[in-house]
Amino acid sequence: MASQSALKVAEQIKLVAAEMISKRIQDPRLGFLTITDVRLSKDWHESQIFYTVLGDDEARAQTAEGLEAAKGQIRSAIARKVPMRFTPTLEFIPDALPESSAAFEELLSSVKAADAEIAALSQGADYAGDEDPYKHDEEEE
Repeated sequence: MASQSALKVAEQIKLVAAEMISKRIQDPRLGFLTITDVRLSKDWHESQIFYTVLGDDEARAQTAEGLEAAKGQIRSAIARKVPMRFTPTLEFIPDALPESSAAFEELLSSVKAADAEIAALSQGADYAGDEDPYKHDEEEE
């Protein structure tokens, strides 16, 4: 679990990076980009910036190239705006959340279809034996 100060610094880094990407850096490869999370190492010397991109694989590849090209500018802005002794190195990581949520949605829809099929098969079905297959004390008397 990260300390409260590390979480605050990570949030500041996230805000500065998002502001730089949206307002300062004029790279068309960084069009539909969202910074989703920032994680700092325990010594705060390294940071992982997670992002998502709207588009296909080509757009993701171009965005990764654009982020690598702008890494120095973003790190300089973080050095100016976030009060730290040492500015962390930046590593941009594509966030797998959209893919995993799409897979989860697909799994839920297949389970829902299977439930609907079972419900349709059970319509009008009768019991194989008695409705109450258990013996009761009243029957023995």
